[in-house]
Amino acid sequence: MLAPTGRTGLGALTRDLGILFGGDYNPEQWEPDVWREDVALMRQAGVNLVTLGVFSWARIEPRPGDHDFAWLDEVLSLLHAAGIAVDLATPTASPPPWLGLRWPETRAVTQDGVRLSHGSRNHFCPSSPVYRERALAIARALAERYGAHPAVRMWHVGNEYGQVCHCDLCGAELQAWLRRRHGTIAELNRAWGTAFWGQRYDDWREIVPPRAAPYLLNPTQVLDHRRFASDQLLAVYREQRDVIRRLAPGTPVTTNFMGFHHATDYWRWAPEVDVVADDVYGDPADPRSPAALALTHDLMRSLAGGEPWMVMEQAAGAVNWRPHNVPKSPARMRLDSLRAIARGADGSCFFQWRASAFGAERFHSALLPHAGADTRLHRAVQAHSAELRRLASVVGTGVEARAAIVFDWSSWWAAEEPAQPSDRLRVLPQAHAYYQPLWQAGIAVDVVGPGADLDGYDLVVAPQLYLVEDDDAARLRGVVERGGVLLLGPFSAVADRDGHVRPGRFPAPFSDLVGASGEEYCPLPDAGAPVVSEALWDFTAYTWAERLRLEGGEAVAQFAGADLEGCPAIVRRQHPSGGQAWYVATTPPQEVLDAVVRQCAHAAGVRGVLDDLPEGVEAVRRGPVLFLLNANPDERVVALPGPFRDLLTGDDHTSTARLPAEGAVALIERTP
Repeated sequence: MLAPTGRTGLGALTRDLGILFGGDYNPEQWEPDVWREDVALMRQAGVNLVTLGVFSWARIEPRPGDHDFAWLDEVLSLLHAAGIAVDLATPTASPPPWLGLRWPETRAVTQDGVRLSHGSRNHFCPSSPVYRERALAIARALAERYGAHPAVRMWHVGNEYGQVCHCDLCGAELQAWLRRRHGTIAELNRAWGTAFWGQRYDDWREIVPPRAAPYLLNPTQVLDHRRFASDQLLAVYREQRDVIRRLAPGTPVTTNFMGFHHATDYWRWAPEVDVVADDVYGDPADPRSPAALALTHDLMRSLAGGEPWMVMEQAAGAVNWRPHNVPKSPARMRLDSLRAIARGADGSCFFQWRASAFGAERFHSALLPHAGADTRLHRAVQAHSAELRRLASVVGTGVEARAAIVFDWSSWWAAEEPAQPSDRLRVLPQAHAYYQPLWQAGIAVDVVGPGADLDGYDLVVAPQLYLVEDDDAARLRGVVERGGVLLLGPFSAVADRDGHVRPGRFPAPFSDLVGASGEEYCPLPDAGAPVVSEALWDFTAYTWAERLRLEGGEAVAQFAGADLEGCPAIVRRQHPSGGQAWYVATTPPQEVLDAVVRQCAHAAGVRGVLDDLPEGVEAVRRGPVLFLLNANPDERVVALPGPFRDLLTGDDHTSTARLPAEGAVALIERTP
């Protein structure tokens, strides 16, 4: 089980307001008469929280040191009078043009050496002393003025941190970071393997960020730079957060995460925020989206240590940034929102309140569309807000999970560097594939880092843990040694913390545990390779294989061709503790992988909250409430173990629940 974090959290807000509902509000795009109309419509729509000021730096500080707060004073007064709480942002994600023009070094530099221009957003260099000084100054000015304002119930630092800079300022900061990490230049040379291609360093000043080069870069240099870049952005966040904490003590501070965002290691970020908040944009045109969203929500709940988190941004309809932007139906908007609530969120907010009339996001949907309040979408918004108020019994509650998926950012980065055996074996698709059968079975899942305490989990799945440290490997072994089930996916335990390939047969820390060892990675030709299995069924494997031999384990499936004749493809070993260790040394079709995961769950004694769920219906128990969500385009009927009442509608259900297309229920047991 997840360990509580002790963070400030959403408790005070949700005790006063219930489930948080609202979104980003950008009044600087509109005249004051529109503000008053907005506030009146927000009240009608049941909005109780808005995020304010995310991109307003140029409006608040039109010239260096010259502040204009009058408009913000008025907006805050209007919102407070209407009973709408404010999540006030430091507008530091989008510096005003004057900053980059006066101090060009505040603008980030790409890996190819191009200095970015203003005219968009997120163009700052996180190592620039001038940027950080000016960002702290605007954060301090806001906190001094509004730290005690009764409308401001949460603070929001920056926006969607994730940019990476390769300039000389970042190079100097990287050198200092590397000195702290490695201690000596000799240790850095060992960790980076600089004996290869004559890359030995004699002085910290010789090290630069990984930039455009004639051929492949040192993979450990790139790995350390990714770690540094995430930490450097975290340092920028911390500076502003600490200023706010001094001037507005007791008010929670957050920033918005972005799900499985590649550039930002959220295991390191999560302890630094008072509220875990996520921006999540599922694609309604992708049938895999419901499961992918569920996994992302489980990650956020896990980052929060099992405590409530919130959706900071999602789309009410269509986004504007895909090549072809299929809109959500109102039913899908509701379903996606309820999915987050079911998986631990105490807030469901959107980007944005009123659709922009100009700018890059003018075709992004909003709670209030261009066509106004008399629209299908806005009526659905009002209806959804009303039903969220009926879910008071889930506020503050958690989701109990006995299964965990292991996910690590450093391993992700290292596994997908160039010059691997194949660029077709990708970490996140592997995580989705192993999660899919657990989602379909209604089995609650936590997402954990490899260093997490795993004692509360009977089933632990590591879909592709390429990089694993020795202590973390010992924790994973402990799952089996105490009687649990460990399922390892392909290309696992390949490298140590520095990305060095572990010597000997693989997977080195686990080969005795799984009862097999390997000698060669064998990406498959496009035709694939036949696999035979009495325990499963015969199939063709594509993309990936490994040359293994059994050493005490059982071949659940084995190759029958493609130069791998007789080699095990899936192995299992039963241990005296009663535990099992599995190793899947290939990428089987999804239905085969589903069967493997189901067998592992059964062996671990892990079951879903309901038996025999229809395909495409997910079931989650949060506190006393059983959520059933139907992602299908047609009705599904779910058998129930007793009488329930739907909190959303007040309807009673005895032995079954009928879920319309993209429909949902939130059931609480009732006495017959």
